[in-house]
Amino acid sequence: MVIVAVIIGLLGGLGAVAIQWLIKLFKMLFWGSWDLTLQHLDTVPIYMKIGIPVLGSAIVGVVVYYFSKEAKGHGVPEVMEAIALRDGKIRPRVVLAKLFSSSVYIGAGGSVGREGPVIQIGSAIGSAIGQLLRVNPRRTKTFVACGAASGIAAAFNAPVAGALFSVEIILGDFGVAQFSPIVISSVIATVVSRYFLGDFPAFEVPEYHLVSPLELIPYAILGVLSGAVALLFTKTLYTLEDFFDKMKLNGVLKTMLGGLLIGSMGVFVPHIYGVGYDTMNAALLGHLSWITMLLLIFAKILATSISLGSGGSGGVFAPSLFLGTMTGGFFGALVHMLIPEYSASSGAYSLVGMGAVVAGATHAPITAILIIFEMTNDYKIILPLMISSIIATAFTTKVRKESIYTLKLLRKGIDLFAGRDVNLLRRHSVRNIVRKDQNIVLNTTSLPDLLSTMLTGKHEEYFVVDKDGTLQGLITLQTAKEFIEDKDIPPELILASDLMQTDLQCVQPDDNLDLVMHLFGRIDSRQLPVVENEQTRTLIGRVRAKDVIDMYNKEIFKKDLAGGMHSIVSGLEHDRTIDVFDTHQIVETTIPDHFVGRTIIELDIRNRYSVEVILIRKKSDESDDPSARPGTLPTARYRFEEGDDVLIIGEKENIERFRHHNPHS
Repeated sequence: MVIVAVIIGLLGGLGAVAIQWLIKLFKMLFWGSWDLTLQHLDTVPIYMKIGIPVLGSAIVGVVVYYFSKEAKGHGVPEVMEAIALRDGKIRPRVVLAKLFSSSVYIGAGGSVGREGPVIQIGSAIGSAIGQLLRVNPRRTKTFVACGAASGIAAAFNAPVAGALFSVEIILGDFGVAQFSPIVISSVIATVVSRYFLGDFPAFEVPEYHLVSPLELIPYAILGVLSGAVALLFTKTLYTLEDFFDKMKLNGVLKTMLGGLLIGSMGVFVPHIYGVGYDTMNAALLGHLSWITMLLLIFAKILATSISLGSGGSGGVFAPSLFLGTMTGGFFGALVHMLIPEYSASSGAYSLVGMGAVVAGATHAPITAILIIFEMTNDYKIILPLMISSIIATAFTTKVRKESIYTLKLLRKGIDLFAGRDVNLLRRHSVRNIVRKDQNIVLNTTSLPDLLSTMLTGKHEEYFVVDKDGTLQGLITLQTAKEFIEDKDIPPELILASDLMQTDLQCVQPDDNLDLVMHLFGRIDSRQLPVVENEQTRTLIGRVRAKDVIDMYNKEIFKKDLAGGMHSIVSGLEHDRTIDVFDTHQIVETTIPDHFVGRTIIELDIRNRYSVEVILIRKKSDESDDPSARPGTLPTARYRFEEGDDVLIIGEKENIERFRHHNPHS
């Protein structure tokens, strides 16, 4: 894993260096300058300002629609989709397609970022290595994450932020077991980037600091404003994507139309061309007026949305940084005009705004905070940066659960949240683990009888029901003991209905266990009553937190077992054997004809043949090649179908008896 992580880091770092060099090369070919500065654009004739983006868009359109459709758009959602649905598998051709198309598009003036392509390139490299080594899906996903980390680390000279970006956004899970390889790839890629491009921050900014504690109030407001800009950006991006998708035009022509619109906008607002780092540096240094920065917010949102919506190739990370810089600069300039003695200059607010808009758009505040810190090497601004970024994230997640990345997948019907480990419980209902043992008492039970029942029983909590079995409330042993100390009321006059807690949270048999686990997180009790329905509230039984946790652990075990078996299964050709002990083998074989229509428990395979079925590949699975079908774990009630293959383990002679058994002999 360490060796592969180093290799991915090297290749991912080289990919990040290559795209920067290629962008400069295409800028020289298209515009006659290595750097597309505003001063140089003033010397470019109008027909070139319009024609060059159209030409670049035509080239990209051909690559996207005739070579690799994955090169379209901003790249990160495609990586997340590959991890969620395809076990991290990305076509190797994506590396070259994304590298070339994004370089051409940005070099021709497309209003997109280079970070998204670098992430996709690195991820595709990691995936290609995983596929080459034929590792299991869990390791392939780790290699993809290594590639993504190497890309972002090399792009921004930010190794810590690169690793956390990969974990927080690409994998979406801070509990990832293989974190070390991700860090190694991130560090190696940063070393490669520093060797070729130099060791300096992505943005050169003066030192800023918090002028007054009162300034935290404007920074909090900036968080809300940044969240609003992030939401507007996301909404505009996908609105224009829908607009172009509905157009009855050839894909290449759509991309060229987008280039025409970008070129026309660039005639009047040249700041929108390309990544826009020069304009961002000017805002950080306080060289732009607040009116200019306000106008650039809307111009950049429109330009980036047109670029990506029409089929261009590039990322949304740098545009988010651009929007944050302008949002913070505009707001900071107004604050400084109102309270100059209690506020920093607009450049400080631009710096904070960069992180806040990125956090709001990606829903990844930790990555946003660290990436701004590493890009600037300025710790003094960290407190307002944290406040604005967290508020921006909280605001955007309240309005819309999906980030700018996950929304693209949700629009395709892919809900990433449904695939997280915590939601493995969604496939199971309360009905599967409900306990019907009697821990109930009638509401008319007197206190002495109640105590006798509770002290001799094995439960500390009892549900109270009426004579019809309708749930009334809950009594704990501690509550009953407290009433014994009250000498003013005879115990015989105290009934269960007087002691019970009535505001109970109930669940129903068809509720999923993910919901139940969330309910346990909000209450003190370790069990919940299960009722027939909310109308009758007839008590069926109870569900314990321990049983839910046991079910979760069982699902995790099954998932890990399936992932661990994949490397064996994917490399096991039909009817080939693998020796695992001196006397045992693993073999895949087609089921005997008389198995069809019968279940594993009916056939009594374990006792009759002394072999264990560890995986079943159904003929109805996606691939016609048996070795390419992932298979499913067997259950006792699985009914075999014609053409099913099974992976079995056992002693050699027993396997042969299983494969060649004649049921009539």
